[in-house]
Amino acid sequence: MTLALAFATKRMTEENLFVRILGSCEMMANASVVCTDKTGTLTQNVMSVVAGSIGIHAKFVRNLKENKARTNAPDQGQDQPQEQDVTDADELQVNRKHADNFSIEQDDINAIPSPQLKRLFNQSITINSTAFEDVDPETKQLTLIGSKTETALLQFAKDLGWENWKETRESAKIVQMIPFSSERKAMGVVVRLPSSCYCLFLKDALETLTKKCARHVVVFKNPGHSQHADSEIGTTALDEITRDNISRTIIFYTNQMLRTIALCYWDFENWPPAGTKFQSADEVSYGDLSRDMTLVAITGTKDPLRIGIREAVATYHHMDVTVKTCARDNVLTARSIATQCGIYTAGGIITEGPVFRALDPQERIEVIPQLQVLVWSSPEDKPLLELFALLARLPALWATARTTVPHSKPPMPGPLQALPVLRPPKRPPTPPSWTTTLLQSRSYHQWGRCINDAVRKPLQFQIPTNITVVVITFVSAVSSNEESVLTAVQLLWINIITDTFAALTLATDPTSKSLLDRKPDTRDERGVKAAHSSIERVIDSRIHSLAK
Repeated sequence: MTLALAFATKRMTEENLFVRILGSCEMMANASVVCTDKTGTLTQNVMSVVAGSIGIHAKFVRNLKENKARTNAPDQGQDQPQEQDVTDADELQVNRKHADNFSIEQDDINAIPSPQLKRLFNQSITINSTAFEDVDPETKQLTLIGSKTETALLQFAKDLGWENWKETRESAKIVQMIPFSSERKAMGVVVRLPSSCYCLFLKDALETLTKKCARHVVVFKNPGHSQHADSEIGTTALDEITRDNISRTIIFYTNQMLRTIALCYWDFENWPPAGTKFQSADEVSYGDLSRDMTLVAITGTKDPLRIGIREAVATYHHMDVTVKTCARDNVLTARSIATQCGIYTAGGIITEGPVFRALDPQERIEVIPQLQVLVWSSPEDKPLLELFALLARLPALWATARTTVPHSKPPMPGPLQALPVLRPPKRPPTPPSWTTTLLQSRSYHQWGRCINDAVRKPLQFQIPTNITVVVITFVSAVSSNEESVLTAVQLLWINIITDTFAALTLATDPTSKSLLDRKPDTRDERGVKAAHSSIERVIDSRIHSLAK
């Protein structure tokens, strides 16, 4: 059994499938639930700006002719549906478009705003960012380095030919940094501009920052007079209509798997601003600063699905394995991505961390079988740990495999220590074919079932062989004056040569995709724990003796 596991794991290593604990492979074969994250697993983690708006009304789309569905601005001359013409309130909420919205090609943005507004737009992207451009040591070419969202925004500004990020960033003197946190869901910076005035730039989730905005910039489809270099940036107050426009934009973009980022600013003449005071070390609290903001723009960044991810999810469903997504994102975005991957289906449940935490233990047990998407706020979020623990304890879901834990993180506390954790190697090949995707996890399932068979087949061969030898030896000894037909050496020869090598032949059968056609083996929790503890004891003793 030890040789079968060792031989299989060696072949898995050749396919970039790294196994940290041998016993986890055998358990992985019969896992009935796979929990996966979203970014980099379901998606490619390659962000790019594909849509958005300057202010509220100027909706820009990359390749507008081919992607007209990405704008919620009405076509020229299109009549707006009246409320009485639409019976479904949700359909009205999503489909009704504001008449003031208009669409433009993303590459033609420079023709719309004034030079001052373009400069402000560029500053809100480049100054309020930690991303930068540097030479890639492998390709020897300039590449953007940093958060995928920030690099996507920098690339957006670069493609439009705006002022270089480095020159813009160096021209502004940083007064206070507001680092991103999961609580405030925003990132900001206070700078002193060359004009000697101060400006706060904020960016992050649209639904969060727009609550702190009081105004928005105004642009026109036929600007004309606003193109003069000395023209001021026009703004107007947010009213009920414009806030409704923003709400529809959020729903519209998230239904298309776009992450919405809001870019806002606040100008003031003195530091600290009027009505605020220093909290500590010449810094003003975020609560005092994040008010009376002006919305500059909304950007929709797209992270495309991984190639083959839908087929991988379909294979899991064919295997009768449930796939659950644990996403740190907007609920609507997580639902849209899970739906396109085939994870979220009719009758499924989507819940957020606080809602899941508020359920009592019995309600959680009732919800978990239908729970398909759990939206959480941070890697340390307690509902995520509780989900894994409950999945491990439920008899019907006896094994949970996670493929999203980085190698450098310590094992999670509590019941999760007993779960198999499949970790990538420290230095993955280039490109990272080992990346934590459902495609790779599916390979673990396939190899795990191959290992199960590699352990089971030799045992099935050994039992009838040994029974036959024992019966022949006993009958011959009784029928021939208690003298065995086989001597001790012959018995050893049969046991060592015939049984061992034949069993090893069966233990080294290759893997095949047909192994994924069967459902996970059903076992009770006690039997599983006992079987795996015995396997681990055998493996540990062999490794310990070999180490000596």
